[in-house]
Amino acid sequence: MDNVGIVVESLDDTIAFFTELGLTLEGRGLIEGEWAGRITGLGNQTVEIAMMITPDGNSRLELCKYITPKVIADHRNAPVNALGYLRVMFAVADIDDTLHRLYKLGAQLVEEVVQYQEAYRLCYIRGPEGILIGIAEPLKEK
Repeated sequence: MDNVGIVVESLDDTIAFFTELGLTLEGRGLIEGEWAGRITGLGNQTVEIAMMITPDGNSRLELCKYITPKVIADHRNAPVNALGYLRVMFAVADIDDTLHRLYKLGAQLVEEVVQYQEAYRLCYIRGPEGILIGIAEPLKEK
């Protein structure tokens, strides 16, 4: 997989949030014109994008802010059992520390942190603009 795309209203807030999660801003720019609309099916479009890369360098998150055409639907607060995009899951070294840092940027825990067998501690959070994000701490074998 090359990347996952998320449409947002504020690139600055979303970049700050994912930077705190450990991703790095790889690049930011404006994509516009009819050629881009031929890919998306939106016709002549203008979209500002920011490409974020995971710490291991293997995956990317493409954040998109559409200028034209205007956004026509909002799925950010859909529950986890809604059809379509569910969430992006990130592995972290320390889930408690990660939550502490992300709370300062407005993250909200969906329910609670749970442990799955002896393998993971994990939870869902709502990040900037209500985006659903999973975080998981792999547990080391004792």
